[in-house]
Amino acid sequence: MLADFKIVLDACVLANISVCDLFLRLAEKPRLFLPKWSSTILDEVKRVQSEKLNWSAHLVKSWREEVTHSFPDATVDDFSHLLAKMSNDEKDRHVLAATICAGASVVVTFNLKDFPAGALTQWGIEACHPQDYLLTLYSMSPKIVVHRLYQMARKREMELIDLVIILGKTLPNFSSHIIDDLALE
Repeated sequence: MLADFKIVLDACVLANISVCDLFLRLAEKPRLFLPKWSSTILDEVKRVQSEKLNWSAHLVKSWREEVTHSFPDATVDDFSHLLAKMSNDEKDRHVLAATICAGASVVVTFNLKDFPAGALTQWGIEACHPQDYLLTLYSMSPKIVVHRLYQMARKREMELIDLVIILGKTLPNFSSHIIDDLALE
């Protein structure tokens, strides 16, 4: 399956390394969606990685280079003309403008409060929590999602259950669903 459904991944999703890893694996062939972001979103990720997560400058640079190399068509930056028309939270107007410019109908974010329905409806856009979007992808393609989870676990040299528990810290409903479905206890 090759899905061409575009979604914008907000900085808060990309900065959470485990959640980001899963989303980007699901965007690899056979992809379940096309990831989109802006340079501004990637700059926010960089600030979080270096200032809050204390990543080294080399690691921050390497992460961005790898992401932009692996997904060369993901960056959308021609949205400045839309910023004045955005009515969502001021600090996230660039995310909504990038979503519109990308032709995406979903922005995946932990910060749902910054994207009220009234600010999105006129643009035909929905804000979705990462675990809700992952549950949707899982319901559509459980084998691919589970395969990617196994890939992540192998790469980290851990058992699948341990990875799912780690994901459960930020994605509790998704984690519980996977544990129940796969009887991983």
